[in-house]
Amino acid sequence: MATHVVSYRPLSERRPWTFYVLGGLFFGFLLFLYGPMFVIYLLSFQGENGGVTFPMVGVSTIWFEDIFKRGQMADIPVSFGRSMRLALVVASLTVVFSVAAGLAFRRRFPGSGVIFYLAVASLVMPSLLVGFGIGLGFQFLGLQPSLFTSALGAQLTWTLPFGLFAMFAVVNRFNRAWEEAARDLGASSWQVLRHITIPILLPGIIGVAMGAFTLSYDEYARTTLTIGPKNTLPLELYALISSATSPTLFAIGTITTSVSFVAIIVTLLVVAHMQRRRGRTTAKA
Repeated sequence: MATHVVSYRPLSERRPWTFYVLGGLFFGFLLFLYGPMFVIYLLSFQGENGGVTFPMVGVSTIWFEDIFKRGQMADIPVSFGRSMRLALVVASLTVVFSVAAGLAFRRRFPGSGVIFYLAVASLVMPSLLVGFGIGLGFQFLGLQPSLFTSALGAQLTWTLPFGLFAMFAVVNRFNRAWEEAARDLGASSWQVLRHITIPILLPGIIGVAMGAFTLSYDEYARTTLTIGPKNTLPLELYALISSATSPTLFAIGTITTSVSFVAIIVTLLVVAHMQRRRGRTTAKA
């Protein structure tokens, strides 16, 4: 005769009712956060006779094709290329300045507090005012605003503070005993930086680059008054909202948000691979 064993969770280990309440609130938050994205994704696949609301009239990819047709929409591919180039430059500069500042602020020096607060002060200022001030500054100097001058500077006022905060958090967890051991073995300052410090900080550095890239890629307020005659993708999309009402806008939104998600996923995969590789190396040692 078969014997069935029934296991019961001890009363002390059962989840309280507050667990389910908080879980429901968290699920509602996720739905509120990502629900509009899923709506845009669905409507971007409307049929040829579909509109910008439900119900969907068939399924097609015609609205994605409209993005690349000449004369059908604004110059989305070109503005997308501008945003990508600008985001890559902003991410690179943010990494360089953030890493340099993170290493420099490991020790107190005269004026370090003033420099820190000046670097992050732009976060508490309205974005439009920052862009307006940079635009006025270029006008006062008689310079023409452009992608890699005024727009680049405006976006760095947005990405650098976040990069500094992230890098400070990473550097504060750094064990300097590794550097001291390398110096005891005769390594120079450059060798310590190249072979010890940077490899250990690399996951955080990649995170700073990803954050700066996504912040720059989506930035509108600080760019609108500093970009000059050539729009980036967020500005081009804002101009389309008032002049076009078709699912093509949803198709553009699907592609642009997909780029951000791909950048985040690739970054997480790279960091996870680095952590696993580092763990195997440590285990062998």
